[in-house]
Amino acid sequence: MKRCRSLLTRSLPLTALLMCTMPSVGTTQTLIEDLAWAYAITPGPAPPAPADDGTLFSLDGSTGKFTLDQIRNRMGPADWYPGDHPAMPPIVARGREAAGIWACSLCHYPNGKGRPENASVVGLPKDYFIRQMHDFKNGLRLSGEPRKPNTPLMAGFAVAMTDEEIEQAADYFSSMRWTPWIEVIETDTVPKTRISGGMHLKLEGAEAGTEPLGPRIVESPVDAEHTELLRDPRSSFIAYVPKGSVARGESLAKYGNEGVTACTVCHGSELDGLAMVPGLRGRSPSYIARQLADMKLGKRRGEWTPLMAPVVASLGASDILDLAAYLASLKPTP
Repeated sequence: MKRCRSLLTRSLPLTALLMCTMPSVGTTQTLIEDLAWAYAITPGPAPPAPADDGTLFSLDGSTGKFTLDQIRNRMGPADWYPGDHPAMPPIVARGREAAGIWACSLCHYPNGKGRPENASVVGLPKDYFIRQMHDFKNGLRLSGEPRKPNTPLMAGFAVAMTDEEIEQAADYFSSMRWTPWIEVIETDTVPKTRISGGMHLKLEGAEAGTEPLGPRIVESPVDAEHTELLRDPRSSFIAYVPKGSVARGESLAKYGNEGVTACTVCHGSELDGLAMVPGLRGRSPSYIARQLADMKLGKRRGEWTPLMAPVVASLGASDILDLAAYLASLKPTP
């Protein structure tokens, strides 16, 4: 942490850093377009959710049986595997309906692993988690893509949450370890997908096939039905990344380059994090890419801005892709 703090003391004041790193409108739009794969905005109106016809669904290894409305209940979604996690505090299990706060477990799952459209919050340092919630509450965490719907939702929940609820959620999610969740595959081609709910879902039937991957990452559920419909917290993801991106990302993360500080300086030599600096190993490449872009675009302006602003200022879309691919490829430390 001393090396991180030394970077801070040599940096410009926060307002100057934000002015120096704030891109023009044209640059902003170009970056968002180049990283459209990470924001995964559903084209056109979202299709209606499947109707609940009363069918009870089950999953292997679970004793629970739930209807669709029970699975997606915003104020108490299905908990398929209660033995996989500690007892959830009320704000995580049920939210607080009177204040319009959804259960944390709806989007982030009871195990905190989340999905590509949001964040994996499990295993984050407690103090970091609390700081991010207050950044949301204070309007310091926005999205570079204004059409991304869950960012303003999260900010609204943070505003309505009490300090006690924030601390309870932080205690809960920080008490569990981050474990492998994403398989990274380097490839030139990828299964054809459609975007729905912030995820890339593989096409089926006559529409199925493959297409060139190009300069993007496609992070997709291993089993779309288990993830999208049943919200199965054990159903994992595959991230298809361009060939060579992992090696390029490793070089950038470990050694940096002109104008870019190595990630290991502040996130630790093994990228496990240091004190309240979060670990990066094995996290969603879509999420990592969005956060780097949002910082570069001046949309994340929390207390780490003086450290991150000069780093992300020199990152292009290809650098962000390579870093996201490499970091996602790392197995969480046991």
